[in-house]
Amino acid sequence: MNIVLLQTDIVWANPAANVERAESLMDEAPGADLYVLPEMWATGFATQPEGIAEEEERALSLQWMKRVAREKDCAVCGSLAMKTGDGTFRNRNYFVTPDSVSYYDKHHLFSHGHEDRSFKAGDQHVVVEWKGVRFLLLTCYDLRFPVWSRWGRAGEYDAILLVANWPSSRMLAWESLVRARAIENQSYMIAVNRVGTDAQGIGYDGGSVVIDPVGRTLAEGHEKVEQAISGVLDMVSLRHMRQHFRVLDDRDQRNV
Repeated sequence: MNIVLLQTDIVWANPAANVERAESLMDEAPGADLYVLPEMWATGFATQPEGIAEEEERALSLQWMKRVAREKDCAVCGSLAMKTGDGTFRNRNYFVTPDSVSYYDKHHLFSHGHEDRSFKAGDQHVVVEWKGVRFLLLTCYDLRFPVWSRWGRAGEYDAILLVANWPSSRMLAWESLVRARAIENQSYMIAVNRVGTDAQGIGYDGGSVVIDPVGRTLAEGHEKVEQAISGVLDMVSLRHMRQHFRVLDDRDQRNV
């Protein structure tokens, strides 16, 4: 599967401008099966979402994801600050294909940054399948919690798909944890982070990366540069490794 990571410099609270940036990067890397955007890619990481979050029924950014998926016959993934029909705010990670819309609501809200004060946490794991590849959807802070990533039956998914706004000050943790999650789950890790500076003056270095199940870096974004990063997932190689080095058979059988 051909994937493209869209490492964007997000314009604060401006979905139309961010759609334009995403489209420009997609044009640089046509023909992918899957395009992945960062966390809250249409607004920036808005912990006070009133007046910034889009309303789900008429969200410009979500409508754009649906249109692109149909026109390009691809899947598009990325999280949005969303006000849902029940009036709650969700950090909702969408996975959109030409025929379907799936989503994962961020489970671990970033209490250090007060995300939990306005957003409602999700409580369900979500695995989506596209063109024979099964993806576990995660969002940013979820990366720090390995038990949440390792669940269900061994080999339940083929790749972890993580979207993030992960700041420059904590990049050592990012680099260590994305690799660890891939190795311990014998899965690909696709981790997309933003670049630039947000409205609070917080800087982001990017570091978007595709890592294989043994921890090798397959594709990586340049530091602090807005760009499209291409990678390939090889399911034959993944199945061969899991069959011949059966680490997941010995995993702890504990539900989360």
